[in-house]
Amino acid sequence: MALSQSDLQRLLESLRTADGIELVRNVAERMLQELIEAELSGRISAQWNEHTDARTAFRNGHREKTLATQAGDLDLAIPKLRSGSFFPSLLERRRRIDQALYAVIMEAYVHGVSTRSVDDLVKALGADSGISKSEVSRICGDLDEQLTIFRGRPLDHSRFPYLYLDATYCKVRVNHRIVSQAVVIATGISEDGGREVLGVLVGDSETEAFWSEFLRSLRERGLGGVRLVISDSHSGLVKAIRKVMLGAAWQRCRVHFLRNAFSVIPKGSGEMVAATIRTIFIQPTAEAVHHQLDAVADMLGQQFPKVRQMLLDAREDLTAFAAFPISHWKKIQSSNPLERINREIKRRTDVVQVFPNPAALERLVTAVLSEMHDEWVAFPRRYLSEGSMTAIYAAEHADHTTHALPNTPNATDD
Repeated sequence: MALSQSDLQRLLESLRTADGIELVRNVAERMLQELIEAELSGRISAQWNEHTDARTAFRNGHREKTLATQAGDLDLAIPKLRSGSFFPSLLERRRRIDQALYAVIMEAYVHGVSTRSVDDLVKALGADSGISKSEVSRICGDLDEQLTIFRGRPLDHSRFPYLYLDATYCKVRVNHRIVSQAVVIATGISEDGGREVLGVLVGDSETEAFWSEFLRSLRERGLGGVRLVISDSHSGLVKAIRKVMLGAAWQRCRVHFLRNAFSVIPKGSGEMVAATIRTIFIQPTAEAVHHQLDAVADMLGQQFPKVRQMLLDAREDLTAFAAFPISHWKKIQSSNPLERINREIKRRTDVVQVFPNPAALERLVTAVLSEMHDEWVAFPRRYLSEGSMTAIYAAEHADHTTHALPNTPNATDD
């Protein structure tokens, strides 16, 4: 039976009372929870404790989620799975990168370091300038849990023959001063040819100790099988690579080398020198690469003796790539694969300009990297072919077997 106008009026009045609002909150909370559970059951093709051949995954407890509504905060429980992830489609889920940017801006505002541009961003995000510190803490806490897991996840699921390292700098407020902090990033190519973001760390500078700490943390998380590290020639970084990444060769980024060479020649000669040096990296064989470096050094040395000496001093490090499959050469001669990452980080960090603290910087950068990592893994497009990757370890295995068999006490001929 339909409610009369007077019945509807009395219901409306009751809902305006504290008890009515609490009732709405409870009903909404229960309804949303039931819908969440129903969506998960449909996703995995099984109800709670139901045994079915169609089941695709198993539940593994819940995690708490607070949803802010006009009726108050709703305390929900988001189901977890033993493998894979689940988030209900009926709840709006911002990308982690947008959550991080939102959290940074809110935190800046609460701490009184906002500018007119930050004010405008707050309004554009639809937030009230009167947001509380507890609300900011809640936003950051929920996000930090996900990002901490990403930064510390194990890396022992694959070997990573190629490791790329680079750093960029951002402005951060530390002890009431604005300082520049280093953001160091590691990406790698796995043995099946896929790309992954391996690690990120924020610190005061790119010292040997700082880089060593970062590289050791990667190894502690299971990073192994590294055969070539590609980076620029920052002294602290190179020393850390040689100390921590034992068994790996170092490829000096050819792009950074060219920039270094430009600093010792007249500006008008840059294009000619660059074109000449680039011929080293397009040779058809490893022997030709080494021969061409010597030839280029002699050719340029007549007019630019400093460039000649730079080439000879960097001979081993500039040509380390030549010991690897030729189909990989173009992609392991420089740290250019990290350039796109750095550009995306800068695009996001430039919005904030000055971060309220190092944790805020680390939060946003990790969010950028986790989104990029997810794209690489979710839509796998091999950076290098899987077949070509097998050659890296196959040669080592064959060499090891050849040397090991004669020394095996019980080895016999068939």
